[in-house]
Amino acid sequence: MDSLSAAPLAPTKPTLLLSRRDIAALMSPDDYLSAVEAGFRAYATGDVQAPLPMHVPAADGIFHAKGARLVLDRPYVAVKLNGNFPGNPLRAGLPTIQGVVVLCDGADGSVLAVMDSIEITLRRTAAATALAARYLANTEAECIAVCGCGEQGRAQLAALTRVTRVRRAIAWDLDHAKARRFARDMSEKSQLEVVATTELTAATRASHIVVTATTANVPFLTRDMISAGAFIAAVGADSAEKNELAPEVLASAKIVVDLLGQAATMGDLHHAIEAGAVTTSDVHAELADVIVGRKAGRTASDEVIVFDSTGTAIQDVASAVWILQRAKAQKTGLSINFGAL
Repeated sequence: MDSLSAAPLAPTKPTLLLSRRDIAALMSPDDYLSAVEAGFRAYATGDVQAPLPMHVPAADGIFHAKGARLVLDRPYVAVKLNGNFPGNPLRAGLPTIQGVVVLCDGADGSVLAVMDSIEITLRRTAAATALAARYLANTEAECIAVCGCGEQGRAQLAALTRVTRVRRAIAWDLDHAKARRFARDMSEKSQLEVVATTELTAATRASHIVVTATTANVPFLTRDMISAGAFIAAVGADSAEKNELAPEVLASAKIVVDLLGQAATMGDLHHAIEAGAVTTSDVHAELADVIVGRKAGRTASDEVIVFDSTGTAIQDVASAVWILQRAKAQKTGLSINFGAL
């Protein structure tokens, strides 16, 4: 008999299963902000490894697999698999993004938790924008233009209200009915004045903060649509095919990215590089450098600053650790043992 097959099987640790409802009850926007900041600070000190994402094309969408190792109280590894199907809401009544985050013990490989990824992706992306705005937006910013009124646009506005003094938001979407619903709902939830518009240029020129959270493959934001001193959070281009900002926007702005290697291959920066408008040496900083003070944030009120947010697994693993800790403390979720015989 083979000696390996005859050896007794060691027990495995239990795994916690957490639904979107579970996660939404455990984490506030401020919790995501703290988690994401901790992740980027760890990256700045060399306590994170985050390889480039893997992309698997599908007929009507794409799958992304993103993973990272983060050392906090102990090493953790998380891998997120998301399906991104922009036609889902109209075609099938399903979310655009669906998937799971698998959080593991980085010391022994145990699967600690399997979590719904919808809530995490929405909130951690918005938290990164809010974190960047803390350092890069004008402190007197009062108006936000939200371009793209889906779930991510809602999360972005909610997060930005936590770190800015904004009093007014202008919502724009190719589907104006969606923009009107956004304005109605977010006016009630945020206690801001939120209005819908069909005039994109007027909205962006009037705003100190511009968020692009669309599925665009053709850039729609050009340099003449931006006022001096604007902070632009480009969050929609999470694959090499997507593009929201014209290359001229990045060429004329201070550029900060979440991860340079990632943004250069799949963000709006990627398209600006391909167009010959900028090179990687034109990038001012990664966000982590700004957070820890290695690079300056905003240094003049009239600077136009672009934050190219491609969405990194650093945000996923940090958020997942926070969620797991709260779930254990509150005894939330379903515990199973994948390795039980």
